[in-house]
Amino acid sequence: QVQLVESGGGSVQAGGSLRLSCAASGSGYSRNWMGWFRQAPGKEREGVAAIYSGGGRTYADSVKGRFSISQDNAKNTVYLQMNSLKPEDSAMYYCAAGLVAGPPLTPRGYSYWGQGTQVTVSS
Repeated sequence: QVQLVESGGGSVQAGGSLRLSCAASGSGYSRNWMGWFRQAPGKEREGVAAIYSGGGRTYADSVKGRFSISQDNAKNTVYLQMNSLKPEDSAMYYCAAGLVAGPPLTPRGYSYWGQGTQVTVSS
């Protein structure tokens, strides 16, 4: 059984910062990528950032230069530092893990998902 638990969401004003955390627990699972995805009401879930077990990173164009993904393998935790937040960043943010063979910002490749944490950015 694998559990991914997100934390760190909240409400901020535009220009502010938040740091999301995703703690993984359990055994018997394999993953090469962990990613952050977001879904706003009425929109499809989209990839925000992903990190490879070896440390490689990829970002959606919309967040490049503002968001940073990192991992602490000793704690089985992945972080998403979000700076210069904009109202359009408002969404439910989900952590995901899996053995991803395709593009790492595509939700389809991930087997394990957290419950999500809400981020709201006001103008």
